[in-house]
Amino acid sequence: MDIDVTWVLLGLPLAFVLGWLASRVDLRQLRIENRRSPKAYFKGLNYLLNEQQDLAIDAFIEAVQNDPDTSELHFALGNLFRRRGEYDRAVRVHEHLLSRGDLKQTERDRAQHALSLDYLKAGLLDRAEDALSKLEGTRYEPQARLARLAVYERTRDWPAAARIAQQLQHTDQGDFSARIAHYLCEQAAPLALGDAAAKAKAKVLLEQAVSNAPDASRARIELAALLSQDGHITEAYQCLSSVIEQGQAATPLIAMRLQELALQCGQQAHALQLLQAHYAQSHSIDVLQSIIALGQAQSNAHAAVNARQLYVQHLEKEPSLAIAARWLSGEKLEHEEYHPHIQKALDKAAVPLLRYRCAACGFEAQRHFWQCPGCQAWDSYPARRIEEL
Repeated sequence: MDIDVTWVLLGLPLAFVLGWLASRVDLRQLRIENRRSPKAYFKGLNYLLNEQQDLAIDAFIEAVQNDPDTSELHFALGNLFRRRGEYDRAVRVHEHLLSRGDLKQTERDRAQHALSLDYLKAGLLDRAEDALSKLEGTRYEPQARLARLAVYERTRDWPAAARIAQQLQHTDQGDFSARIAHYLCEQAAPLALGDAAAKAKAKVLLEQAVSNAPDASRARIELAALLSQDGHITEAYQCLSSVIEQGQAATPLIAMRLQELALQCGQQAHALQLLQAHYAQSHSIDVLQSIIALGQAQSNAHAAVNARQLYVQHLEKEPSLAIAARWLSGEKLEHEEYHPHIQKALDKAAVPLLRYRCAACGFEAQRHFWQCPGCQAWDSYPARRIEEL
């Protein structure tokens, strides 16, 4: 069969023209889609800057529908869902990203980190822990470990928290020795209330805490309490006095207990010397009360006069309603029949001033906490009363 060359020559330009027209149509469609996607994206960004999160989410959803392969839009949408508290939708967005086979490893790690934040915000701590553990060996590892540390603290899994804190310390993420000592003390606390075997384990844990953080005071205070329970009064006194000798700020917390132990083991003079030296540097209500109690035990004849002098000297240096109330409770007024009413009013007014306040969040409590019940911060409670701050 002969091929007519004329038709071939005519067909080649026609095929070229048809191909060119088809390419123009595809390019035009691509340009339309590309213009539509950025327009929706910038519209969402504008809504976001104007604090219109609902409209921003709608715009980002439109952008994702126009370009479903763009990971940045998915991340923006997932973050918006998380900020609005729609954690289930945020989880679905980030799980969709992780299910994509074409996602780069860096983007996959980013999506895994975002998913773990979704679980944390939603309070799904077990899922958050699992998601965070998958970030080991990635650039998000330090952040993931800190988040896991917070999870273990909230669930009171102290051995796991200590393990993560040690890993963070070994990788130069900060000094976690005091935090690890707290974890050991938390483990020892329930054991100290048990039988002899449990108390022995508690003592080992507290000694480890002292060794791990020699400058931390909590471990020594709780170790002294354990020794006192077992009848080792002298050892307990020495343990508490070492806290003051190191110049610890926790002296007001232990002043009354130190005074009691000193009276039991005959160390009144030594305890009085320690407390007076600390009081000379920092005027504390609790330390002053312990000094007065020790002075009364040593010199009953002049106890009332000495107490009055100490109260007056304190008020001259540090005006204090609590000290004024305690001083007047032992004084005789001109109209003694009104004394109980006046004393009751002063004591009531002084109660709020004798609380402790968290320096991180301002949470107030009648007793001192090593970990704030409000913000969960460690060592955020000064050992001084609100009136002394």
